[in-house]
Amino acid sequence: MAADSEPESEVFEITDFTTASEWERFISKVEEVLNDWKLIGVSSGKPLEKGIYTTGTWEEKSDEISFADFKFSVTHHYLVQEPSDKDGKEELAEDALPLPMQDLLCMNNDFPPRAHCLVRWYGLREFVVIAPAANNEAVVSESKCNLLLSSISIALGNTGCQVPLFVQIHQKWRRMYVGECQGPGVRTDFEMVHLRKVPSQYTHLSGLLEIFKTKIGCPLTPLPPVSMAIRLTYVLQDWQQYFWPQQPPDIDALVGGEVGGLEFGKLPFGACEDPISELHLATTWPHLAEGIIVDNDVYSDLDPMQAPQWSVRVRKADNPQCLLGDFLTEFFKLCRRKESTDEILGRSAFEEEGKEVADITHALSKLTEPAPVPIHKLSVTNMVHSARKKIRKHRGVDESPLNNDVLNTILLFLFPDAADKLADGFESRANTSAGNNPPPENEDYNLFSQFKSAPSDSLTYKLALCLCMINFYHGGVKGVAHLWQEFVLEMRYRWENNYLIPGLANGSPDLRCCLLHQKLQMLNCCIERKKARDEGKRGSVSDRSPGASGDGAKGAEHSADNPDKEKEFGKSWESWSDSEDEFFECLSDTEDLKGNGQENGKKGGAKEGNKEPVNLKPEGRLHPHGKLMLLHPGEPLYVPITQEPAPMTEDLLEEQSEVLAKLGTSAEGAHLRARMQSACLLSDMESFKAANPGCCLEDFVRWYSPRDYIEEEVVDEKGNKIIKGELSARMKIPSNMWVEAWETAKPIPARRQKRLFDDTREAEKVLHYLAVQKSADLARHLLPCIIHAAVLKVKDEEALEDISSVKKIIKQIISHSSKVLRFPNPEDKKLEEIIAQIMSVEAIIARARSLKAKFGVEKCENEEEKEDLQRFVNCLLEQPEVSVVGAGRGPAGSIIHKLFVNAQRLTESSDEVSVVPPLEEELRRSGCAEERRQGVQSEFPPPTGREVILRSAVPRPAPYSKALPQRMYSVLTREDFRLAGAFSADTTFF
Repeated sequence: MAADSEPESEVFEITDFTTASEWERFISKVEEVLNDWKLIGVSSGKPLEKGIYTTGTWEEKSDEISFADFKFSVTHHYLVQEPSDKDGKEELAEDALPLPMQDLLCMNNDFPPRAHCLVRWYGLREFVVIAPAANNEAVVSESKCNLLLSSISIALGNTGCQVPLFVQIHQKWRRMYVGECQGPGVRTDFEMVHLRKVPSQYTHLSGLLEIFKTKIGCPLTPLPPVSMAIRLTYVLQDWQQYFWPQQPPDIDALVGGEVGGLEFGKLPFGACEDPISELHLATTWPHLAEGIIVDNDVYSDLDPMQAPQWSVRVRKADNPQCLLGDFLTEFFKLCRRKESTDEILGRSAFEEEGKEVADITHALSKLTEPAPVPIHKLSVTNMVHSARKKIRKHRGVDESPLNNDVLNTILLFLFPDAADKLADGFESRANTSAGNNPPPENEDYNLFSQFKSAPSDSLTYKLALCLCMINFYHGGVKGVAHLWQEFVLEMRYRWENNYLIPGLANGSPDLRCCLLHQKLQMLNCCIERKKARDEGKRGSVSDRSPGASGDGAKGAEHSADNPDKEKEFGKSWESWSDSEDEFFECLSDTEDLKGNGQENGKKGGAKEGNKEPVNLKPEGRLHPHGKLMLLHPGEPLYVPITQEPAPMTEDLLEEQSEVLAKLGTSAEGAHLRARMQSACLLSDMESFKAANPGCCLEDFVRWYSPRDYIEEEVVDEKGNKIIKGELSARMKIPSNMWVEAWETAKPIPARRQKRLFDDTREAEKVLHYLAVQKSADLARHLLPCIIHAAVLKVKDEEALEDISSVKKIIKQIISHSSKVLRFPNPEDKKLEEIIAQIMSVEAIIARARSLKAKFGVEKCENEEEKEDLQRFVNCLLEQPEVSVVGAGRGPAGSIIHKLFVNAQRLTESSDEVSVVPPLEEELRRSGCAEERRQGVQSEFPPPTGREVILRSAVPRPAPYSKALPQRMYSVLTREDFRLAGAFSADTTFF
């Protein structure tokens, strides 16, 4: 073993001291990023325009590098500019200062309202920041800070990059940066001081000037002039109450039921609190020479009324309480509730009274009793009474979610035809109330088809608004469950008593609307069919005489003379019994047997050319066709009374399509599918046979599908031209469904056929569907209606204010909502986004009204000044900061001045001891509080922020060095104090 290990111990190892260290690798990575972003070489650009930092577009690029295992993010911030023409400028590049150094002295973009902090402090258009990648990490120790600063200095020197490079040090909330910018023979160091406690000499201009001059250490005896820009910011927080125009809703009146019915059809709007929390007035002296202004510890010339520039920004209240937003949010919360109606109300919601339950032995008596259906007065009080008794059974009267007054008011609003009227008067109005829609060309009205909600005048829409109101003001989810139960009871009452539901369009369910609206329309169709059937029963009992059945021979003549009358007669018998196998006439079975025998004879006759006479009595004729004649008997062809196709809601259509799809693609499945789809065809054939005895399939096809009957001119044996017709090729296919259906069809008029649309079954299905809806399901169904109503409300309110930015947001909301609500079960997150957009629009409009009231726009009598104020208010809403035309002497400036004066007087007259702000404490300590409170200080509070920019071009470090830009920015607020200096030095002549 020892012999084996000896060669290994003699291996000669070479240590390569040229291998890069972690520090060198880090510098290399920084240089690589700068190369990738093409920040190498001379930077070129145009002189900065005034205000470009605010109006221009800022972009950023990011990358990630690491120093050993410590990760840094590198971000390049830059102002997007058009590429400049480099021709003719290359010669100046050697002597010209780097662009960032020129920007230090530029005065066009001081105090930008919205920009990166380094842009505000140094006025740079482009820079790179290296910061710890993790938010909770920081470079705190001095040695690490110096190491990073050395790294960026080496990287800038190696690459020739002229873009300033900054390193973020200390905790991120302090926003502390150190950096460097290098050019040919010049270097600028960016330094920063951040303090919580303010030294007394920093609170005034003279102290800051002294510090600036000491720092640059200019060796010249006549010091170069120092240019100054000063901004004082005053904050107005104490808005007087009468400036806020929004009146909160009278909740007591709503709870007490004193509100009118129309209030339930309107959504509230506006902020309950002032959405403008503060007004910031910035008074700026943009260009002052040293010595013009005196501002020291005992006296100040900085009078805000004399400032040449005023600019205003408003601070918006964080999430102001807005009525419409609260309504939408609370209603949306219902979508997440899990309880059923029974669980919410603490009982079986639709159970019968004890007496009725006990009397179950007589449950079938209604089927055998011949008594007519009683028609009671439709009274809101009666409707409420039955449900109230059920609730009282399980809890005290005072515990009911909705009191009678509120419930009556809502039901009268939903069902305006349900007042105490006689049944005949009610019926006449019920017929006219359905389908009463505004013109469809109205863009706002047609929003329902985009949102899949319901028309704004429909019962569903009104119900959604009432439930939203109930949920917010009258008991929350319990009130919603109570109202829904009453609504379902009303639907059943109307079905059982043949009362049409108001506020719904006539006809089949509109698939453009929400499913709940379709269900209500379906129920209305059922009521309409049932009502027609019951009226037909009553008419047949009163009008028919013993000899009426013998008038069949006159049927054709009667129909030809008065087709409308025949239509009415047919329609009165048109519909169908309460069960699928029951018929109205006692002799129906006998007639069926007779019809079957005649049908068989007819079939044989048809095959033999219909030579035998047919003795079948025609039934169910609507009117003669007018043009067509039966082929073989040669009699006029009559259009039969047919059953209308069954109306369908979208869930029924989906179920039907699933059933048909499950039949598969086999021949048997295809045949069964065709049989299922031909129910309506079979019904029409039977009606046609009953109305046209002796007809054949060709007659039916000529009326029902003319394109499947082909006619040609042929020459007969005698040489005469005659027209001969035959069925199309598809009708001659073996086992054709039309032929099979025709052979199966019996001559049965529509009134005696099995119903295609069983209104009794469909109505019970709809009523059951409504009864089992939970509060969450109901909210999901009606949320599109609520969003629809909210959008209409916002549009109406915006029309009064005319804010262009709001118009754009409303269009975005409509577009977004159309995409989200068009499909069933939209995601909660997307719905929340829509609600948040609507709330933001409401807040903007509320802010506009608040500012209008504060600036007295409506009270201004001078039209020109009124327009200027209106424009000023709109700019405040859309821009981060707005310049005041005429500063303190303009119309807006004088109003702002009055606001501050009134607020100061209110503060001075108040008996309460005000809390002294930190800045004022510092001023008191410096011994200048009395002087600063004199004169104008009584009209304006102490400034909340003091910003000063000092600039100069000074040769450093030696008198013979090149004159280079020097800049120092100072900001003093109540929270902290910051000095940000950019000091340039000549690296060639030093």
